[in-house]
Amino acid sequence: QVQLVESGGGLVQPGGSLRLSCTASGRFFSIYAMDWYRQAPGKQRELVAFISSGGNTNYADSVKGRFTISRDNAKNTVYLQMNSLKPEDTAVYYCHRLDGSWGQGTQVTVSS
Repeated sequence: QVQLVESGGGLVQPGGSLRLSCTASGRFFSIYAMDWYRQAPGKQRELVAFISSGGNTNYADSVKGRFTISRDNAKNTVYLQMNSLKPEDTAVYYCHRLDGSWGQGTQVTVSS
């Protein structure tokens, strides 16, 4: 069973930036597509960003131009760079691998 461990969440003011990291245990990280989801209180979990094994990316309309997903296969890690953060970005962010594995989540709070 693969383990996905997220880090990098926290409290940030509107307009600020954070970088989330998700590191996977085990082998063959590079062959899997990865994505980031988020879930705000009282809302359904939603897909934020996706990166294929080949590095192709896709984003939710709400984060396009502000968030960037990337991966470092040598480090078994996927990143989510979040810029120009807004209060509505407040949520628990989850790393997900397309074999059904989930991380434990990391809280991002955008507030003044």
